[in-house]
Amino acid sequence: MDRPAIRPKLTILLASPRGFCAGVDRAIQIVERAIQKFGAPVYVRHEIVHNRHVVERLRALGAVFVEELDEVPDDRPVIFSAHGVPKSVPAQAKARNMIYLDATCPLVSKVHVETQRHYDAGREIVLIGHAGHPEVVGTLGQLPQGAVTLIESAADAQAYTPKNPAKVAFATQTTLSVDDTAEIVAILRARFPAIATPHKEDICYATTNRQEAVKAVGARCDVLLVLGSANSSNSVRLAEVGRNAGSAAYLIDDAEGLNLDWLQGARVVGVTAGASAPEVLVQGVLARLADSFELTVQEAQAEPETVTFKLPRALVG
Repeated sequence: MDRPAIRPKLTILLASPRGFCAGVDRAIQIVERAIQKFGAPVYVRHEIVHNRHVVERLRALGAVFVEELDEVPDDRPVIFSAHGVPKSVPAQAKARNMIYLDATCPLVSKVHVETQRHYDAGREIVLIGHAGHPEVVGTLGQLPQGAVTLIESAADAQAYTPKNPAKVAFATQTTLSVDDTAEIVAILRARFPAIATPHKEDICYATTNRQEAVKAVGARCDVLLVLGSANSSNSVRLAEVGRNAGSAAYLIDDAEGLNLDWLQGARVVGVTAGASAPEVLVQGVLARLADSFELTVQEAQAEPETVTFKLPRALVG
């Protein structure tokens, strides 16, 4: 009788916190409850959050994802994604007497309010973010064209030339790298000492917490696996943070995306998930690893996240 093959030992460090944040959880609930209330189909402008598995599950429930409002019938409800939309989008929905629900994360809405406040005060506004990202498009669309200057890098910050250096303000995309953004902000503060800053950090608590957890885990592991879709800004940033912490980091959609060759010679593997990635994906990776390795799983200790956001009144009760 053949002896069973001895599986190599592997320690798994689960980053904590990881996975869904309050804004993502709220957005998904809005779609689910809208389908329950109005019946299928319910339309969603853009992906509700940037995760393929979440989108596919909601599509199976009756959500129809579209790019623009002109793809939505007048008599069906439409939901705006968690990333936020330009002011022109709800204005178009109102003009058509459409039922619409806004799933914009409240922390993104806070950035919208701040940029409006700076504009009303006559300041020139800098937005730190990534061109083309839906959140950036939505924030730029809160104000007249040209009112906000997008800065993507330290070089952009050095080159920025306002009309009045004494009346400048900045805001940031909520899902950026904390460290990269700090470098850009430091340049802006040095160049414009009077620059108006956010009342509270624009990079959201969930992005910051997950990056800090990855720094701690990444410094202790050989390989870091980040569950998240390639179009998820916060997930991409987690992989970058892991590499900067000293580990080989890979962004994967799910267990099928895991290449076991990455783990050759590894003894400690970190696992985390972006803010739009469900925990079931993490468990799927652990199950696949358990087929090939003898696992010891350790959950990193962290302060629990207790943030919750209210649902729109139209869906409550």
